[in-house]
Amino acid sequence: MSNSFSSSSSSSSSSSPLWLYSYIKLRFFNRIRLFLRSKAGRKRYVSSSDRLERSSTTTTTSAAAVKDVINCDDVVEVAVEVMEKELLGGGGGGGDDDDVAAGLQRAVKRLHFGSWEEKEMAAKEIERLAKEDVKLRKLVAELGVVPVLVTMAASDVVPRRRAAVAALIQLANGTYTNKALMVEAGILSKLPKNTNLLDEPTKLGFAELLLTLSSLANTPFPLASSEMVPFLIGILESSTTNIETKESCLGTLCNLSTILDNAGPLVSNGVVDTLLKLSPSNKELSEKALGVLGSLVVTLMGKKAMENSPMVPETLIEILTWEDKPKCQELSAYILMILAHQSSTQREKMAVSGIVPVLLEVSLLGSPLAQKRSLKLLQWFRDERQAKMGPHSGPQTAGRVSIGSPVNQRETQEGKKMMKSLVKQSLHKNMEMITRRANAAGESSTLKSLVISTSSKSLPY
Repeated sequence: MSNSFSSSSSSSSSSSPLWLYSYIKLRFFNRIRLFLRSKAGRKRYVSSSDRLERSSTTTTTSAAAVKDVINCDDVVEVAVEVMEKELLGGGGGGGDDDDVAAGLQRAVKRLHFGSWEEKEMAAKEIERLAKEDVKLRKLVAELGVVPVLVTMAASDVVPRRRAAVAALIQLANGTYTNKALMVEAGILSKLPKNTNLLDEPTKLGFAELLLTLSSLANTPFPLASSEMVPFLIGILESSTTNIETKESCLGTLCNLSTILDNAGPLVSNGVVDTLLKLSPSNKELSEKALGVLGSLVVTLMGKKAMENSPMVPETLIEILTWEDKPKCQELSAYILMILAHQSSTQREKMAVSGIVPVLLEVSLLGSPLAQKRSLKLLQWFRDERQAKMGPHSGPQTAGRVSIGSPVNQRETQEGKKMMKSLVKQSLHKNMEMITRRANAAGESSTLKSLVISTSSKSLPY
């Protein structure tokens, strides 16, 4: 019996590299991973008659019989050896390649069969090795480390969780397959529920990982955005989270918001109000936040949420006054255009909130795109005012009498003064630009005084 087992085991072991190589090339390595998970650290022997009986059934059971013969450690060693040959072009690499191969083999074995402390060290080693190149990242993932790292990422032990997340970030870098493997392994369902209990490095790690995985939103691969949004909202609403972490979360929301199907989960989780609160308080984050709002406002749910928000349009009008943030002005004007289009209710709210003087200022001093959008909004307000006033020919003189009232005369004079001031500012700005381009800094003050002394005389009112 022992001789029979010895010969069969020897023949199986000698043929195992060839079988395993074919098995990997046929992309059935997932079955080995499942076996290693359930049989780790154990040897299991079967008789030759059992093997013959199982080999006569199906290909799957035959593969299982071969796996039962091989020690779990041997399977990993053979797998690493075969994949190393693929990576290094059939072996024969230099000393550096040998060191990488040895480190890879050691890290994978520890991650599968080591203690928790060894797994943590293996995750750090995999993070280091994964920085080498894309081929190595794919190789490590094919050796079945992703599910183990995903499990570690859900651990309550902070160093273990941090090491796993860092390794996953490196493995996901530039590889669509690895990202898909992480999502399939359930990384989104393992995100922390209470972000306030996380330390800052852990928050940043998860935020960077989600930013990388969110690129799958633009692919046919299904990405459950509803599992990601609560975590992102928790980070953005936290007063203790740093700017870098929030920027990564906003980048993830930007990727998700480009897909119209994601508008529902984003709006239902309160993204609109969160971003409207975030924009005025953090100018550094406002551009990305407004970019997300600009993607949502073109959807029915997003537009409705902004129309019903108590912060609209006041918050957006305030952003229009940011002369040092021209991109934010452009995005704010764009959102206001979408809201005001074919909506007299929204235009009335904007007028009551004092948008017209702000639009006049932007139309004179803003960037070219901001000026164009502001002028378009002003045209809508002018057309609506004319429509309300109606025709003034014939006997309809009551409206003209009201315009001549003392209150309206005073408002007209104030409007003229404001326009004078805005035109002066525009002239000053244009003259400064001309003098800078001509490298005539010495004459700038003279030109400025000339403009101040003559601009009022050149105005028609």
